[in-house]
Amino acid sequence: MTTLQLIMLGISAFFAYKVFEHVQTLQNQDTNQNTDSNLNQNSNNEDKGMDSFSPFSASELIEKADEAFEAGDAQKSLAFLIEADVKAPNNTEILYKLGYISASIDDNMNAIKYYKLSLDVDESDEAVHNSLASVYRSEKQFASAKLHLNDSLSINDKNPITYYNYGNLMLDMESEDAAREMYQKAIELNPDFKEAKEELAKLDKE
Repeated sequence: MTTLQLIMLGISAFFAYKVFEHVQTLQNQDTNQNTDSNLNQNSNNEDKGMDSFSPFSASELIEKADEAFEAGDAQKSLAFLIEADVKAPNNTEILYKLGYISASIDDNMNAIKYYKLSLDVDESDEAVHNSLASVYRSEKQFASAKLHLNDSLSINDKNPITYYNYGNLMLDMESEDAAREMYQKAIELNPDFKEAKEELAKLDKE
């Protein structure tokens, strides 16, 4: 190979290397631009998510939820409470109200979910055990309902509402004697318990 051919080969190799460098530079720039674009997009999405929340505090949202529910707008009430739950997680008042309103619109699966979450925070809340038992009863999950009523009584055995709810459960389970006993106990604790008296009277007529 002549000297001229060697020189031409060297020049070709040099330009080939420069073309390769240029291509690599373009690819790196494109990658960096895509990365920056993705970061900016994620940042915008995060900002958008934060902007979607109202400026109200959790306590203010609870008040608004109560007002909406009293006005008959359960869905609006739930929306306020869901946002409150994000701002103040593990708040038993919020979780209980989410369960209660869900149950009021026959969304029993969510009612059970929220009541259980509330009990995860405070397992000694007899009102939640009572409410959860009522939802399980409506779902005909009688064993679970009975379990939570027993839990409620173990926390407070002087609550007439628990005995009344237990009486209703026993009726559903076709155990009239047990139901009668529960209604009588409810009346002993609260002689003015109208509903318990009515259910007991129905049993006495049969």
